[in-house]
Amino acid sequence: MNLKSISVPVLSYLSEEHFITIEELCHQLSLSRIVIEKQIKQLQKLGYELALDDQKGYRIISRPDILLPFEIQNRLTTCYIGHTIYYFPELSSTNIVARQKLIEKKDKMPEGTIIVAEKQSGGKGRLGKRWYSPQGGIWLSTIFYPEIALSHISLITPMTAVAVARTIHKLFPHIGVEIKWPNDLLIDNRKVCGILTEVSTEAQKMKWIIVGIGINANNDSTKLPEDIRKYSISLTESTGQLIPRATFVCYLCSELENWYEKLKKKEFLPILKEWKLYNNIIGKKVIVDTGGKIITGEALNLNERGALILKTDKGETREIISGTILKEKSIWEDYQ
Repeated sequence: MNLKSISVPVLSYLSEEHFITIEELCHQLSLSRIVIEKQIKQLQKLGYELALDDQKGYRIISRPDILLPFEIQNRLTTCYIGHTIYYFPELSSTNIVARQKLIEKKDKMPEGTIIVAEKQSGGKGRLGKRWYSPQGGIWLSTIFYPEIALSHISLITPMTAVAVARTIHKLFPHIGVEIKWPNDLLIDNRKVCGILTEVSTEAQKMKWIIVGIGINANNDSTKLPEDIRKYSISLTESTGQLIPRATFVCYLCSELENWYEKLKKKEFLPILKEWKLYNNIIGKKVIVDTGGKIITGEALNLNERGALILKTDKGETREIISGTILKEKSIWEDYQ
C-alpha cells in the first residue's frame, strides 16, 4: 500500500498541442534535468503516453483515466473546493487520511481540501459497514469548516447528496438518479454512491467536518462480493460508456461549492427543495431502524436539521435524525 501522496509538477507544462524542451521545463520549474527526467518516468509509469523528440522535447500523446490533481484542477471553476488535492494510488480510507492530516496540521488544512484515491483497502460506510472501493471508482473526502449551529450539521449529508445527484444529472441527463435517506444515491434502485460524514466538535462549537464520497464510476459491480452485487451499480453500467472521472470530480467540486455556500448562508430551503426532487421516500410507507428501535410510518418530509419527519402507524409525528431505511413501499399497497 502506498501512503505517499503523489504530485508531478511537470505535468502542468505538458500538453497534446505542442512540444516543450527539457531545458524549458528546467527553467519553468527551477528543477534539475535529473529531477525532470524522474518526473517524466513517473508519468509514464502512471500510464501517460509521451512523444519524445531530441530537438523539440516532450508532448503528451494520450492520458490515462487517473485522478492526479492537475487533471482535475486545470478545469476547475471553484473559488476554493479542490484547490488543494492530495492524490494516492491506494490507501486504507480517504476519511482516515483526511483526519490524520487535520491532526498533523492542527486543523489548518485549507477549506475544500480533497483527499482522493484510486482505490481503498479499508473504505467504510455508515455503522462501520465495509465499502468496497476497487480501481475505477471515485473515492474522495472533502474538508469543511462550516460556521453553522450544531443542530444543522445533519444537513451536510443531504446537501452532499444533492451535489452528487446534480453532477450525475448534468453529465448524464438521461439517467434517473434518486436519493435514499440518509446517505445513498440510487440508479434503478441500486446503490451508485454512498456518503459518510464525520464531525469534530469542541466546547459545543464545530471544529471540522469530513465528507467522504464513494461513487461507483468505472468499476465493475459484477466483481463485488455476491451478497452486495445485486444492490450495486456503476455509472459506466448505467450509461454504457467509460466515465471521464477527472471531469466528473471537477463538476462535483462546483456543485459542492454551490450548495455548501447556501448552507453557510443558512439558505436551507433551496437545499431541501432540491433534495425532495431526487428523494425516493417522501410519501411512502417506510420501516426505519434507528439503532435501538424499529419505527414504521409514512415519510412526510425532511426538515432544516436534515431529519426525516415520519408519521407513525399510531398517528404520532416523529423526527428521526439518524437511521436506516429497511424497506419502503407505496402507502397504498396495504389497501390493494
